[in-house]
Amino acid sequence: MTHSAPPNPGKTPATGHDDRQGPRPGLYFGRPFGVPVFVSPSWFLVAVLVTIMFEGQVNDVVERPTSYAVAFAYAVLLYGSVFVHELSHAVTARVLGLPVRSVTLHILGGETSIEREAPTPGREFLIAFAGPLVNLVLAGLGLLAHATLPLPDVALLLVDALTFANLLVGVFNLLPGLPLDGGRLVRAAVWKATGHSRSGAIIAGWVGRAVAIAALLAGAYLAAYPASDEATGGGTGFGWLALLWSALVASFIWVGATQAIRAEHVRDRIPLLSARRLARRATLVTPDVPLAEAVRRAHADHAGALVVVDHDGTPQGLVSEKAVTETPEHRRPWVTVGDLSRGLDPDRTLPADLRGEALIEALRRAPAPEYLLTEPDGRVYGVLAVSDVDRTFAGI
Repeated sequence: MTHSAPPNPGKTPATGHDDRQGPRPGLYFGRPFGVPVFVSPSWFLVAVLVTIMFEGQVNDVVERPTSYAVAFAYAVLLYGSVFVHELSHAVTARVLGLPVRSVTLHILGGETSIEREAPTPGREFLIAFAGPLVNLVLAGLGLLAHATLPLPDVALLLVDALTFANLLVGVFNLLPGLPLDGGRLVRAAVWKATGHSRSGAIIAGWVGRAVAIAALLAGAYLAAYPASDEATGGGTGFGWLALLWSALVASFIWVGATQAIRAEHVRDRIPLLSARRLARRATLVTPDVPLAEAVRRAHADHAGALVVVDHDGTPQGLVSEKAVTETPEHRRPWVTVGDLSRGLDPDRTLPADLRGEALIEALRRAPAPEYLLTEPDGRVYGVLAVSDVDRTFAGI
């Protein structure tokens, strides 16, 4: 029940998974309002658990096996509320001019993936508040329906359960810590007060860690409380389930808060990136040169990359480090660099002077393991390996 807008679409600003090109995050559901929606297989596990737990209440009103169908309907309606929550984030973001990558429903609720951060604290606030607001409105409508409509017992049970669930989801998401929506509200407020989005994210991330600890302690309390009644037969049997669920929620919040803090440290290093500084010296070889000879020349040049050129010296392709290491020593005299090279797409040839955000955007635009760097006059400067960019962010 969060929305994410990482500074980069992956493990580091250079590489990683992009939902538009990589594996889907779940089963494709559709594109309401133009937003791709996916359902993680983990949702079905939650649906089964919700059905089993809610069936006991339904059985007081409806006999089995119909009670199981009604309980499953509640599980579907419950995630329908989560879906509307996430879709509210997505639609608000799109109205405010931010592209939305996807909405995914999973074991802990859902997530809206937005391509980039909101440019102002006001827009950040509106996007974050849209989800909890919808849940609170649905809870209010449920209370109104309970008070005014002559509903049959089964419908009344579903309305009451959904009203409580939406109230719980709305209030929970307003807790003041990342990655929850309340954390986004804190970030927007601190951003507005200080003029720095980084300060807001760091503070909201640390508050999120505190919320995670509080959630775990609450689960431990709920687990211990019914245990104290077991001697009198008052135990509910759900104490340890509460602890397990709170531990899952706490870990989710802790990881999300930690990632938010780390993302700010990553941003701090992005302006320091320089393609020229990270480049590997390149040895230029024609396609007919055996790999063994090309490697020998690279060692003699103290180079870390091989660029395939034609007889006029025009770059034609790159030989990836992976291709070299995967070729056994005894085969290298009989394999030419032309056999291992990959052609140079225009997006894989970059100016050597690229720095900071411009460099990150170029790497995002055409993900690849290596890029050819050229001088303004077209001469080869070297090769930029994404693994070297990744190492710049290692340990954050």
